[in-house]
Amino acid sequence: MTVATYIERDLTARIVAGRDLPADLSLQALAAHYGVSFTPVRVALQKLIEAGYVQRQSNGRVALVPRPCPMSPKVLPEQPELPPAFEHVLAEEIIQRSLRGEHGFLREQATAERYGIGRTVLRQVFGRLAGRGLIEYVPRRGWHVHPFREREMLDYLEIRETLELKALDLAWDKLERPYLERLLAANTPDSRGRPRLDDSLHQYWIDRSGNRYLRDFFARHGPYFFAVFNRAAEDPAVRAQSSGEHRQVLQALLAGQQERARQALSAHIRGQRSKVAAMFQLLHREGASSA
Repeated sequence: MTVATYIERDLTARIVAGRDLPADLSLQALAAHYGVSFTPVRVALQKLIEAGYVQRQSNGRVALVPRPCPMSPKVLPEQPELPPAFEHVLAEEIIQRSLRGEHGFLREQATAERYGIGRTVLRQVFGRLAGRGLIEYVPRRGWHVHPFREREMLDYLEIRETLELKALDLAWDKLERPYLERLLAANTPDSRGRPRLDDSLHQYWIDRSGNRYLRDFFARHGPYFFAVFNRAAEDPAVRAQSSGEHRQVLQALLAGQQERARQALSAHIRGQRSKVAAMFQLLHREGASSA
């Protein structure tokens, strides 16, 4: 669903139900309410005019067409679902560019127009993505996409292994069995044998470690690399392997076997290297076939 379609359906549902509109029927007011540029609002209003819900007055403004009474609740149109979060969409685009080794700057105006959102909203999203390490703001130049480098991944995995094992040691006496059991269930195949993957176990013992320096490291450097690892886990085989490794860690924790859990966690973290390498091979094959 496009942003314009969402705005059109949202306004239609409100008009038909006789509910108050979220803002005045002006480009500026509606764009501010929905956090978008004028373009999708203009498209949505034109659709409402064509449908006979609103009309353009002699002064150029738009007003509701008088309606006798709201429709019966039984026939009211359903409120539309929100469109995909812009932040998620932009993050995925940036990660894809990074994985392809592309670098350069994201143009605010072009990006805002392509997604139909305002530049103010876009800058807020870019700021959050920069905080996650996906892009970097360069003064007087803009938002820079950081190309993925294998050497950096290896350096991160080396430090991650050391710090996450330390986090597990610090959190050992604070781990709660019911929560570990829920994590185990979330990483167990479903009734049809399809793998399920929940990687929140990592953040669980990082948080339970009680060490703010550990938390700060993973908060600052983790999001980008976790996004890369999640991209690799889209492959069903990788997903099944990763969930199996998670189960080995959790089963050792539930059995009270700390050293076994550490060994399983260490093997899981080191195994990310081969999984990401396989993903790159696939990306290169896809790029070669589409060339």
